[in-house]
Amino acid sequence: MKLKYAYLLIAGLIIISSCKKDDDSIGEVVPPRLLSEVAVEDDDEIVEFLKTHFYNKDEFDVPPVDFDFKIRFDTIAGDNSGKQSIFNSPNLITQTISVNSENLGRDDGEVIDHKLYTLVVRQGIEEGKPTIGDFSLLRYEGSLLDGTLFDASTNQPIRFNLSSVVRGFGNGMTNFQTGMGPIDNGDGTVSFEGYGIGAIFMPAGLAYFDSSPNSSVSSYSPLVFKVDAFSYEADSDFDGDGIPSILEDLNGNGNLNDDNSDDETEPFGVFLANFNDTDDDNDGILTIDEIELDADGNFVGFLDTDGDGTPDHLDNDL
Repeated sequence: MKLKYAYLLIAGLIIISSCKKDDDSIGEVVPPRLLSEVAVEDDDEIVEFLKTHFYNKDEFDVPPVDFDFKIRFDTIAGDNSGKQSIFNSPNLITQTISVNSENLGRDDGEVIDHKLYTLVVRQGIEEGKPTIGDFSLLRYEGSLLDGTLFDASTNQPIRFNLSSVVRGFGNGMTNFQTGMGPIDNGDGTVSFEGYGIGAIFMPAGLAYFDSSPNSSVSSYSPLVFKVDAFSYEADSDFDGDGIPSILEDLNGNGNLNDDNSDDETEPFGVFLANFNDTDDDNDGILTIDEIELDADGNFVGFLDTDGDGTPDHLDNDL
């Protein structure tokens, strides 16, 4: 699945070389762009799209016969001049998310706020919403702002953890309630009823930035993901260490991939964020043996045996 994304990206210089003759000189070296510069341009481009486009709200308000409950965007012009823009929709949610350029392989020290826009066309009927640490069952379709499709799941639900995908997608999904199901269709497939439907608009800094795994997505491209939020697993424990993954977001920034308590003692070339590490302090004692669980093995709380203010599973000097 192309949506998978590694947060430790190695940013290299893009070298454009000429191949005409042996004595031709190497082309210019294009330096990587600043996160701050790209963030402004991407937001301008996304806002322009949101202000000049509408979605098929009328169909969702009064579903026609055989409506497929798919979002469709169109330009506000001509016969559609009176349509309400996505930007002015009461169903548009705006989040501000801080991005550290270090997480994109940079050493320029930039920490830049990015805006994430989530359009909740239909809210799911089930109470509760997933966190960035939860496994979710969903369907998605990824495209550029011009409509170019670059990735899509199958018609059947796909399951993955919201911290194993690009930040914009994971954080956007936390705005959706889910549906009822799965319902066995009797033909080997399942379906859901009353599930959440929407779209997530994200700048490159919350997506692939300059390291897209897809040739259809050029560097620094803002993206759109249409999503169907079927269900989620509350309090998911990605690494099975006994702690719900959302509780391993130590700095509370909505990014589980930059919380690593034992990065200084891990072997060279290894980086296991706490939500993906069964021994968070690398002391040789599994995290699950340094926390409090109930008789059924469910998380109860953290332990601080020596009373130094650092929980046992993060304290390697016990």
